[in-house]
Amino acid sequence: MSTHATTKKDIASSVVPPIQAGGVPWDVMTVEALDGYRLHVRFADGVEGEVDMSERIRSPRGVFAALADPDVFAQVYVELGAVTWPGEIDLAPDAMHDEIEKNGIWKLK
Repeated sequence: MSTHATTKKDIASSVVPPIQAGGVPWDVMTVEALDGYRLHVRFADGVEGEVDMSERIRSPRGVFAALADPDVFAQVYVELGAVTWPGEIDLAPDAMHDEIEKNGIWKLK
């Protein structure tokens, strides 16, 4: 699985006034795709940890099934403080933050 970062234009900066991530503690500041359908994330308040999506992605149904292609999964980026993929797929940053703050990992089932 590719773990390279993908750069995407920050559309938030084109809004007037610009929308900036980091306004709340659970805004995601960085995301990195890891092997095994996992992510490493860092939040605005410094909390960081892992998101394990392997079980959810391997499910034959649902929106996350589109991420089963490792090249698509690796296209992850941050938009408006949320972990996002092409096709308008994203994760709730507040729920992710709470679970990572408690356990260091968020396992989506």
